[in-house]
Amino acid sequence: MSTAVLPQVMGILNVTPDSFSDGGRFNHLDQALRQAEQMIANGASYIDVGGESTRPGADSVGVQEEIDRVIPVIEKLRAETNVAISLDTCKTAVMAEGLKQGVAMINDIRALRDNGALALLAQHDADVCLMHMQGEPRTMQHEPRYDDVVVEVKAFLQDRIRACEQAGIHKERLFLDPGFGFGKSVRHNYQLLQRMQAFHELQLPLLIGVSRKSMLGHVTGRDVTDRLPASLAAATIAAMKGARIIRVHDVRETVDAMKIVAATLAGDFS
Repeated sequence: MSTAVLPQVMGILNVTPDSFSDGGRFNHLDQALRQAEQMIANGASYIDVGGESTRPGADSVGVQEEIDRVIPVIEKLRAETNVAISLDTCKTAVMAEGLKQGVAMINDIRALRDNGALALLAQHDADVCLMHMQGEPRTMQHEPRYDDVVVEVKAFLQDRIRACEQAGIHKERLFLDPGFGFGKSVRHNYQLLQRMQAFHELQLPLLIGVSRKSMLGHVTGRDVTDRLPASLAAATIAAMKGARIIRVHDVRETVDAMKIVAATLAGDFS
């Protein structure tokens, strides 16, 4: 195999009844574990466990309900697999429970802006993904506006990096996500993808999630259940532009695509 860095694939495990693509499919423990095991077998480096839908218009979930959804799954995955577990949450109390279980990453759409989140993560060694979102999930797609989406998202992420460092979270633990679909129009999303290299100026690895999102459906006219080719195209573009982790629903196909990216970037295969 070539010496190029193979972009890692993060498998999405939504243990929710209402996520935009697979809500209700994996919100029972046995179903969630089977899905996770299949994604691991297909080459996932991370399993990203989420207990609250963040689709546009989604209602919020109480802290205890979210904990009750995600912690049993994390406990089982920790006991039965060696996969790195990411916890997709923006609530400090949920993060605390996940960190007790030894999660490898906190994936936070609010970039540790919840009260106490910075102080909590400063006490642990887990990695953190800081994501940009304009507004809140219930309202974020109501006419999002930017003068320059790339400049403004980049400035927000720079500010959150600074806040993390001031709180005692080492920069080496951080990943960045520009937040495709989170308070962005279709045009904004494609501007972010086109100019993704600008985020490398922040000198941190990028975690990119575009799998099955509406930005793909707007261009292709495909329903959410029929966006695999578009998802692979977007994942490949992101990886060619330097993404370190690609967050997806379709692990097996994306792992194959990432192998082609790595061979291409290296210019050989041996």
